[in-house]
Amino acid sequence: MSNKRDYYEVLGVSKTATDDELKKAYRKLAKKYHPDANPDNKKEAEEKFKEVSEAYENLSDPQKRRMYDQFGHDGPQGFGGGGPGGGYYSYSTSGFDGFSDFGDLGDIFSSFFGGGFGGRTSTRTKNGPKKGRDLKYSMNITFEESYLGVEKEISINREEECNTCHGTKAKPGTSVETCKSCNGTGTIKQVVSTILGQMQTTKTCPTCNGEGKVIQEKCPECKGRGKVRKPVKIKVKIPQGISDNQTVVLRGEGEPGEKGGPKGDLYIVVNIRKHSIFSRNGDHVVCDIPITFTQATLGADLKIPMVDGKEEIYKIPEGTQTGTRFTIKGKGFKAVNGNWNGDYIFTVIVQTPKKLTSEQRDLLSKLAKTMNEQPPVRKKGIFG
Repeated sequence: MSNKRDYYEVLGVSKTATDDELKKAYRKLAKKYHPDANPDNKKEAEEKFKEVSEAYENLSDPQKRRMYDQFGHDGPQGFGGGGPGGGYYSYSTSGFDGFSDFGDLGDIFSSFFGGGFGGRTSTRTKNGPKKGRDLKYSMNITFEESYLGVEKEISINREEECNTCHGTKAKPGTSVETCKSCNGTGTIKQVVSTILGQMQTTKTCPTCNGEGKVIQEKCPECKGRGKVRKPVKIKVKIPQGISDNQTVVLRGEGEPGEKGGPKGDLYIVVNIRKHSIFSRNGDHVVCDIPITFTQATLGADLKIPMVDGKEEIYKIPEGTQTGTRFTIKGKGFKAVNGNWNGDYIFTVIVQTPKKLTSEQRDLLSKLAKTMNEQPPVRKKGIFG
């Protein structure tokens, strides 16, 4: 039988405490009992700190909490759950491994003091290579260009390396010196005393603004920026089958990076103009084809206009009704990320003649009689 105190009692919460209540209680007690905050009673504080940490580690894990609520400290087999002293918690005085909810222990105290503790730093250096800014460009193309693919040349304004100083930011003939305040690191460290002991913070060097170097005379062309904005022409290959609002990414065609970092990327959003005849449904080309009354009745070999400007001969059967759909396999859009093509789907629309000659009317009337149809009777006017 374990002689440990009840975990809920250790944290000072009820057995129905929520996760937020557990975390709030733990933060308060961890701050109170941390050894660095109790230099005059360090050993006892460390024991309290370990007890609080063990309680929170087990109660903050849903599975461990259910096991504890059901079996207590002794575990389901009566031999403990595998942690030190029979608990469900693993503890390391060197690495504070039990803080799965917080990661680095310094993160706990950053919310109270804005920094780390015990020699840890509160901020990470930002003096390393940095990728350049990504750019976005909107391109308009025709329906045919989206079907066939196209290569276009665009012009964009972007930052380019200064041709005068070649990115050094210094006036040609002058030197760039290592910052003496930070010894070229771009950051300076500061140690302050708090109730938790000595705390070390890291911040950007104010002398060189994090560059690690000091420029005595700035380049007159770029004003010490190392970059200048200018227009650049770029060739863009739009693949066959691209859809409206799809994006083409050109790696490394964005703006230059900082401190040796890579260039950004160029994102080209493709807008496809509407076509007067064709439309798109997935990878299929869709259109309406008008046909005459006699073609629908007798059948016909139709000349079907294709997106690439060519024609396909397609035979429709006699008695074709308006609204009938026909498919030409494989004549649709090429799949951008596949090895297949969509289909060409057309719907026939029968055009009813609006004006007929007397001869045509007589012929249609005779046709109607042979088909046991009653032709409409033309009424004479009041003047005959």
